[in-house]
Amino acid sequence: MSDKTAPPLLAARQLTLRIGGHLLCRDLDMQLFPGDSLVILGRNGAGKSTLLAALAGLRAPESGEILLAGKRYAEHGARAAARQRGWLGQRRDDPFAAHVLETALTGRHPHLGRWQWESAADIARARTALAEVGLEAMAARDVRTLSGGERQRLAIATLLVQDAPLMLVDEPLAHLDMNHQIAALTLLAERVRRGAALISILHDPGLAARYHTQALLMYGDGESEIGAADELLIPEKLSRLYGHPLLKIAADGRTAFVPA
Repeated sequence: MSDKTAPPLLAARQLTLRIGGHLLCRDLDMQLFPGDSLVILGRNGAGKSTLLAALAGLRAPESGEILLAGKRYAEHGARAAARQRGWLGQRRDDPFAAHVLETALTGRHPHLGRWQWESAADIARARTALAEVGLEAMAARDVRTLSGGERQRLAIATLLVQDAPLMLVDEPLAHLDMNHQIAALTLLAERVRRGAALISILHDPGLAARYHTQALLMYGDGESEIGAADELLIPEKLSRLYGHPLLKIAADGRTAFVPA
């Protein structure tokens, strides 16, 4: 349950975004508090990743304001912002050789001084995160030898090592098989239960409903809806969102959506 007595970890006010002249969202208002989990859904090209990048301070909006812990990103500076906000993008670039453990340890860099080395506690934190994603036996592996799914799990571990109270994750389930998808979402949900906040981009509305309390639907023409997940993740709205009729299936307390 979110803590509305604390200040919002992230707030957007009258946020408008365009890319290539195309309107993605208009006058979006949102607040995210400790314990909140928001999922962003929409078709390919609707602007989900662009919006998430803007909320992460990586892309300037056309208009409006984004506040991280009550301040604009420029007021924080990059290092301080990274202690507040963790970012998991879609791309994985590994141009140089590095071990899996070394890569996970980059999540600690925002917490270190410019010339400070990782401590034994930092290394232990990274090893714990690798164990959480099932990569503890691969700590000494070259990151460039990992499969796509293994590399994605390492990216999730690196995010966990960062220990930021706000996590923004763009398609965290890419390349993961089913058991690792559920394991990854469970790990993120546990962080939320302990007081973090989460914004995810997902493609499965059933998993979105299972692991998130709020939803943002982006229709691709500047229109969007934000609210409680159980109110927005319904067949009528999802069918319109994806341009195809969907059916809701409920079993054993779980919900899934399938094409009609």
